[in-house]
Amino acid sequence: MAEAYIVEAVRTAGGRRNGRLSGIHPNDLGAISLNAIVERTGIDPAAIEDVIFGCVTQAGEQSMHVGRQCVLASRLPQGVPAVTIDRQCGSSQQAVHFAAQAVMSGTMDMVIAGGVESMSRVPMGSSALVGTGVSPWSSAVLDRFGVKSFSQFDGAEMIAKKHGFTREMLDQFGYESHRKAVAATQAGAFDREIVAVPVTLPDGTTELHSKDEGIRYDASPEGMANVKLLVEGGVITAATSSQITDGSSATLIVSERALKEHNLTPLARIVNLTVTAGDPVIMLEEPLFATDKALKRAGLRINDIDLYEVNEAFAPIPLAWAKHVSADPAKLNVNGGAIALGHPLGATGAKLMATLVHALRARGKKYGLQTMCEGGGIANVTIVEAL
Repeated sequence: MAEAYIVEAVRTAGGRRNGRLSGIHPNDLGAISLNAIVERTGIDPAAIEDVIFGCVTQAGEQSMHVGRQCVLASRLPQGVPAVTIDRQCGSSQQAVHFAAQAVMSGTMDMVIAGGVESMSRVPMGSSALVGTGVSPWSSAVLDRFGVKSFSQFDGAEMIAKKHGFTREMLDQFGYESHRKAVAATQAGAFDREIVAVPVTLPDGTTELHSKDEGIRYDASPEGMANVKLLVEGGVITAATSSQITDGSSATLIVSERALKEHNLTPLARIVNLTVTAGDPVIMLEEPLFATDKALKRAGLRINDIDLYEVNEAFAPIPLAWAKHVSADPAKLNVNGGAIALGHPLGATGAKLMATLVHALRARGKKYGLQTMCEGGGIANVTIVEAL
């Protein structure tokens, strides 16, 4: 089978809810990452054979095929097709998988995979309010699992209880996410992956948004401990959950033939693409088991992996993952995660890939693993080799 290579990977800096990116239409926000791919690689945009874009809440300004609208808002020719996909929080990680699979199958040579989510302008869950029904789940689904609904918040609490994580343990993890994000930002660790976004300030002037807006530079263990619990008797707070965030991301994935024909230098090689599904009630635990399968298929052990990006949807998820696979905590989310940097839903998968690839290269490391918990009890795992 042919190899697939990542040539470029970019993301916007995260914007807080109703923050610096909230005035930008999702089409335009997605176009910014698409344009950055073309500008940074110098490729002929007409050579792009497809754009695969993730978006979770496909309603309002993110309806009517937002992936295609992002292409039309960008500098790509109108002849470049696109598709919008929803695999919940893993949507743009799945976009990377589909792009790599197209290249590895030999049917395409150059594909952009990415995603966009403006959670300020299109609130999470708003798509479930559209239509004549009262629930996105039929009685057949609910009866099968003996529940009245499916909740990621309940699932996160179940995982914390199952794996024995206390409020204090989660608070410490959340604090460390901010601490690492602060250090990474101050050291310029994100500079290579971030594409600056022009934003209009209240006074009418324009400024470039190039730093993640959700990082708490004043975070402290004491402050974490004072945040109210999400549910009475639980252990998770808003401070140990991912932040509502606006952003977009994109990666360029190409074949070996395209590398030669377009004189491109790869950043990384795709090693393994895995997706699995399990219990939709506990929902967010599937990355543990998906990682087992991915490592086995790749012929690798967890100790062979140099860096891990495990989405911090809630603090118990990466903690349970690390415990299950016996991961080295020093390799986990080394530049912070979604608790500090935000989780722009459909954009997060390719966002984490950008962070992982650039972090591997900055450290002179080889293998990286990315995984994401997703609604419905699904998980994607991607293993890459930095070049």
